[in-house]
This record gives sequence, structure tokens and C-alpha cells, in this order.
Amino acid sequence: MAELGVGRPTKRRAGSAVGGLPVADSRPVFAGDAVLGTRCSACRYPSSQRDLPWCPACYAPMVAERFATTGPVWSATVVDIHVGTRKPPFGLAYVDLDDGPRVLVHLAEPAVLGLGSRVRITGTDDGDLVATEVRS
Repeated sequence: MAELGVGRPTKRRAGSAVGGLPVADSRPVFAGDAVLGTRCSACRYPSSQRDLPWCPACYAPMVAERFATTGPVWSATVVDIHVGTRKPPFGLAYVDLDDGPRVLVHLAEPAVLGLGSRVRITGTDDGDLVATEVRS
């Protein structure tokens, strides 16, 4: 009797970091003055993923695009548990970029920002976008 799962394809791929098959990194890329992504050539749907072959909304071709680094907070929280190499507490927020998609960012300070608070993406930390609150 064969061992369960041996020799069968599996949907679980641990990634190249732990010896598995390489998987695509779908995190947004910060390029100093912009967040890199793609935009649909037909319906203008924005995405922070750079390697999309077609639009998820209308299936038209996607073209490379540079998005603003500022935008309002859509949601925010402070995480009080260890996640990967992150030590608690740390802040996370979803930000609607001014001319583009919604992206997940780490906040420079572990604080819950109000909905609509303005933030600016200032860099990356271990591949994740980092943002600070913009006070007027």
C-alpha cells in the first residue's frame, strides 16, 4: 500500500526559501517615487501586480504603470502577535493609492489610523511597503 500523498501532485508549494518550487512574489514594488504595477489598456483597472498577462476585470492586455505613493487609509490595525520575523506590536493598513490600486502597507509606527487618514509610502522593509502618516 502506497503512503498517502506520495507521488501525487499537490497544491501546496512551500516556496524556494524552504527548498520547494519557486513561487511568484506578488508584493508591490516601491521604486523611490512610485509604486510599480500594471493598468488595463482597455478599462483602466489598476493592479499592484506587475506580471499580470491580462486584466482580471475585462481580459484585455495589461501595461506597466507607475502609481502615486500617497493615498487614504481604507483600513488599519495593530497586530499583537508574531508573524514571520515581525515582532509585535506593528501596524498594518490598506491604502487606496491616489491614482491606483489598494495596497497593504506596514506602518512606521504601531498605531491604528483613522479611516481616510493620509499616508505616504516611504520605503520597504524586508520586501513589504512601509508608510508614514502625513499630517497637514
